[in-house]
Amino acid sequence: MTDRMDVAEALGGLALWREHAGDRPAVARSLVFADFNAAFGFMTRVALKADKVDHHPEWSNVYNRVEILLTTHDAGGVTARDVDLARFIDEVAAGMGAK
Repeated sequence: MTDRMDVAEALGGLALWREHAGDRPAVARSLVFADFNAAFGFMTRVALKADKVDHHPEWSNVYNRVEILLTTHDAGGVTARDVDLARFIDEVAAGMGAK
């Protein structure tokens, strides 16, 4: 099991993320891309990384928008795995012109 961290601590290095307002500790981010193709391309890049590190986001896509939620289920909250994946997501999103 991975050590759980405080959501506020996790958000300290993730300026574009916010605390999930739901019923469990998680961090969330909303992204907007130029179009569906860009959004889906972004999701594909993140999916390849997520599968490689065996840590998968909860997300949804509607046209050019992607909503992402990160939490480590077996730890019952946010861990370094979420922070690492969030940083990767931020790099990919910036490179693809997300807002």
